[in-house]
Amino acid sequence: MERSLHTPKYVAVCNLAIVDVCSSTAIIPKLIDTFLFDSQFIRYEACLANMCLVHFFSSLQSLILVVLAYDRFVAICFPLRYHTIITNTSMVVIIAVMWTITALMAITATLLFTRLYFCRSIVINSYFCDYGPAIHLACNDNYVNVIMGTLGITIFSVASVAVIALSYVCIIFALLKIATQEGRLKAIQTCTSHLILVAIFYFPICVTYIATLSSTIHPNARIINTSLACVIPPMLNPIIYSLKTEEIMSTIKKLYRKRNTLNSHGTE
Repeated sequence: MERSLHTPKYVAVCNLAIVDVCSSTAIIPKLIDTFLFDSQFIRYEACLANMCLVHFFSSLQSLILVVLAYDRFVAICFPLRYHTIITNTSMVVIIAVMWTITALMAITATLLFTRLYFCRSIVINSYFCDYGPAIHLACNDNYVNVIMGTLGITIFSVASVAVIALSYVCIIFALLKIATQEGRLKAIQTCTSHLILVAIFYFPICVTYIATLSSTIHPNARIINTSLACVIPPMLNPIIYSLKTEEIMSTIKKLYRKRNTLNSHGTE
């Protein structure tokens, strides 16, 4: 492995790549089955597993973007202390805590869902076993489930966006203190890949929430919007981080040159 990639930032990026693969594995098979083969049925046990895994990995994606924002915040606002504050060990600990908290919340929400019973419709207006639409189909008291769903939205969406926004407000103030234009541009370039990922991931979700609060959004529009938010980011994340990150691009170029050298020696 390239030594230049053995940094806390790329520990988080590697974790994001793993979560992207797992998220796609949890979502896409059922998505294909629903849209291409018009399969509208899923067993109760499979629905619970799908609900837990999809919410778990999508919540992790959100938190990893927060961790990457924190990494950029420390790198730009406290450059001299960066290697003291952000180490490989501290990053691994942060990610481990993040996985644990998210897993506990996803499992708790799924277990709380099992206390509900359904006596009327069992049609979930979503492309997977979505916790929000599903709990509103219950015939018994779903107050605890609503609280759990609201808590999840608050932590993994609202609070995450707020922390990322606050991080970039601090970064902007730090950039204004940099004397040279070249220094500002260099600092901004280290944030572009993360900003693109944040926009791709949160924009469709924010649009859906705002539209739901301000007016009645058609279920199909909500399904298309949220499905794009879940499918497109995992597909684009590795491309964006590869093309917009100097260390990864230089590593790819080195490997390409090394391969060409080996091929040229092999043909001689």
